[in-house]
Order: sequence, then C-alpha cells, then structure tokens
Amino acid sequence: MQFEGIYTPIVTPYHDDFSLNETAFAQTVDHLIASGVHGIIVAGSTGEYYAQTADERIEMMTTAKALIGGRVPMIVGTGAIRTEDSVMFAKAAKDAGADALLVATPPYAYPTGREIALHALAVDRAANLPVMLYNYPGRMSVNMDEECLDRLGRSPNFCAIKESSGDVNRLHMLARDYPHIALSCGMDDQALEFFAWGARSWVCAGSNFAPEAHIALYQACAVEGDFTKGRAIMSAMLPLMRVLEQGGKFVQCIKYGLTLRGIDAGPPRKPLQPLNKDDKRALADVIRTMNTAITNITGQKI
Repeated sequence: MQFEGIYTPIVTPYHDDFSLNETAFAQTVDHLIASGVHGIIVAGSTGEYYAQTADERIEMMTTAKALIGGRVPMIVGTGAIRTEDSVMFAKAAKDAGADALLVATPPYAYPTGREIALHALAVDRAANLPVMLYNYPGRMSVNMDEECLDRLGRSPNFCAIKESSGDVNRLHMLARDYPHIALSCGMDDQALEFFAWGARSWVCAGSNFAPEAHIALYQACAVEGDFTKGRAIMSAMLPLMRVLEQGGKFVQCIKYGLTLRGIDAGPPRKPLQPLNKDDKRALADVIRTMNTAITNITGQKI
C-alpha cells in the first residue's frame, strides 16, 4: 500500500455523558472526505482509544467502516500494552474491513528494539495487512531503533512509519538507510523537513478541523515541489502548532477546533478536561489568522 497525502486520526465525538455522538461522528467523516483528506485513522490517540473499552474500540471500527463506505482508506490503530490485546484489535480491524493498521510501541513497558519488533511481527501475522509503524518516544519512552527496523524488514507489510520523535537525525537516518519504509510526518512542526526528505504522507490531528491548510502544505511540497510556497504556508501554520502543543491540551484543542467548524465534538473523556474560555478564544483567533494567511498565499478561500 502506498501512503500518499493527508491521513486524519479522527476524533471521537461524545455527548456530555461521554457516550458516542453518532451523528457528529458521521458528520466528521463526511466533512473530512469532502475536504479532500486521503485516509482516515480510527483508534489513534487523537481518537482517545486509551479511554475506551475494547468493545467500544471494536464498535468504532465497524461504525467508521460503514460511514466511510470505501471512499478513502481506513487505517486502524492497534495500540495496547499487551501484545495479545494488540493482536486481538488487529484481527478485529481486519474483520471490520480495515485497509491497513497503525502499530505503535507498547507503552509503559519499555521494550527493547527486538521486543518491539517481535510485538509488531505478531500483529502482522495475525492480520496480514499493510502496516504503518508509529514511533513516538515522547509517549512510549523508547525508539523503534535500527535493530527493530532491521527485524521488521522480514515482512513487506511494514511499508511506512509515522515518525514522531522530533529528532531530525532520525529523519535523516530513516530516509537514508530505510528507503523501503515510506516516511510519514508525525511531527507537525517538522512537516516541511519531512517533505524535503521525501515523505509523501502526513498524519496530522489538526486536519480534523483544518484539512484545507494541511492539504495546501502537502500539495505545495509533495505534489508541486514548490518549497518557497511551502515555507510560506508552514510559516502561517506554525502559530497554530504552538497553541496545540502548549499546556497538554492537544486533544481538547482538536475537538474544539472541530466544534468551531459546526460539528459538536463534545468533551474529552476523563481524566482530560475541556478547554476554558481563554483557551477557546486563543485557538479561534489563531485559526482565523492562519486561514486568512493561507488564503492569501494559495488564492483559495479557506
């Protein structure tokens, strides 16, 4: 499978009682596809999979598949501490009709590179689907190191990696030494650098509420090869990225950003709490300024 374009880790809209808002979820799927995203990721951290029961996660897979209706690929996250649970979610994803899997390092356990590889290979054997690896040491405390990546070369299903380390040296290493594993940007403020080093896709939570801006950067850099235009778009997006990353309110910002688009994404599940009035105002202001700037750069109204 070729991962090409913008992949949105979709939020899970909730009612005030934290039950799934099925209407808002359907609206979100339609909004993303109509806006031109290239794929939807279910059970990413932006979707709050960690706050859902196993039954809820499996229900989300089947619900999302029906709503997407084959219009774009559906990638399903298999994140879990226990390998047995990740295998179970991978099998359920295949049964639900997933087009690919997102396989992350098991959190908290501190596995070695060899152990991460054995975990991922077990998931691969269970589902035999294309896999995008997910390297995020800021959350998992360990990297998918060279030993891990070398071992995963035994299966052609490991065809991409969402790299979220923030380490430019790792970006160089992956581009140079592992060209058979496609680079996917997983560090939003380094998107320009990823595209310069050959990345063809970007997994970006902000595309839940600002798909046009993210698609504009992808289009300028990966499709048109116009990095002068890309730098201008990236400069317009950086204030938003700073707001999203400040204060540990990432999921809350993504959900409120979608609410500003007229889709009630609802509150995050506990222990997270909704944004306060000041945070909401700051986010709305930075989105408005970004949209105006990118409209001026591209000539296409956002």
